[in-house]
Amino acid sequence: MSDDKLVGIVLVSHSAQVAAAVAELAKGLAGGATAVPVAPAGGTEGGGLGTSAELIAAAAAAVDRGAGVAVLTDLGSAVLTVKALLAEGDELPAGSRLIDAPFVEGAVAAVVTAATGADLDAVAAAAADAYTYRKV
Repeated sequence: MSDDKLVGIVLVSHSAQVAAAVAELAKGLAGGATAVPVAPAGGTEGGGLGTSAELIAAAAAAVDRGAGVAVLTDLGSAVLTVKALLAEGDELPAGSRLIDAPFVEGAVAAVVTAATGADLDAVAAAAADAYTYRKV
């Protein structure tokens, strides 16, 4: 699959710093995965804690390459904001999907899988499978 047909990934957090750090971590652990379009969408437009529909929509548009956009969220209003955008129907690119996955581990799994050229279903499954990762 060509680079322009990779699944895009948006990481939505209440904190701009958390979203950016998780994006950096996921790309780094995926061997750089520079071809995978990943965009953080954290905080509010003014730099505060919270979520912004505008920042999420802009991030999704920025990573859309026509193969779908996987949106991972941290918690609470981030989930609700993405659900509202999806319900609107025209705020996010066609093929955008909210992925039920742990934020950090799911992001890493999503980026690694997207880097292989996998489709949105495979990226979503890999991210969701991160719920099964054991630490002890």
